[in-house]
Amino acid sequence: MFSKRLQFFLAALALFAASYAGAQTAPDAMIKTVAEDVRALIKQDKDLQAGDANKIYALIEEKVFPNLNFAKTTRLAVGKSWTQASPEQREALIKEFRSLLVRTYATSLRQFRDQQIDYKPLALSPTDTDVLVRTNVIQDGQQPVGVDYRVEKGADGWKVYDIVVDGVSLVTTYRGEFAERVRQGGIDGLIKALSEKNRAGRG
Repeated sequence: MFSKRLQFFLAALALFAASYAGAQTAPDAMIKTVAEDVRALIKQDKDLQAGDANKIYALIEEKVFPNLNFAKTTRLAVGKSWTQASPEQREALIKEFRSLLVRTYATSLRQFRDQQIDYKPLALSPTDTDVLVRTNVIQDGQQPVGVDYRVEKGADGWKVYDIVVDGVSLVTTYRGEFAERVRQGGIDGLIKALSEKNRAGRG
């Protein structure tokens, strides 16, 4: 079930949770450096381990999401319908999708424990601007789970725009759900559905 994969991805992303100004740093090295720094942070903070909501949301907003390219993730998830959206609708889609992932991530972070990460070597050319960073997340008594990061280099450094868990893309999965919402109610219908889901989650 993809919902379980999504939670696993977001829990793994807890290890990739720090703002890192690494425009000239290789993306695999950046991910590893950030992951190990955050591993130490989580282990020493009992409030995070206990699921303190305020600290979790603060961590998400300050440390995790600066490393994600939400505009590109949303555009790819919405797919062909993105070209039909007005600038105002695009802004609303990004805002609501971001809120949805904040809530999902917060739930997963509360379940985070002692996963280990095996970082795969990356052959990076100086001209590369879009790469796949491969990792395996290892849990005691279970098969390793492949968690791969699609990372793009922009003016402000490398940022993640998609994650593939056991061969299943976050963007592709949401694209199917979003397309169905657009078929039923247009772009505004998708925005409304996301907004309602976010309001229900805050309730």
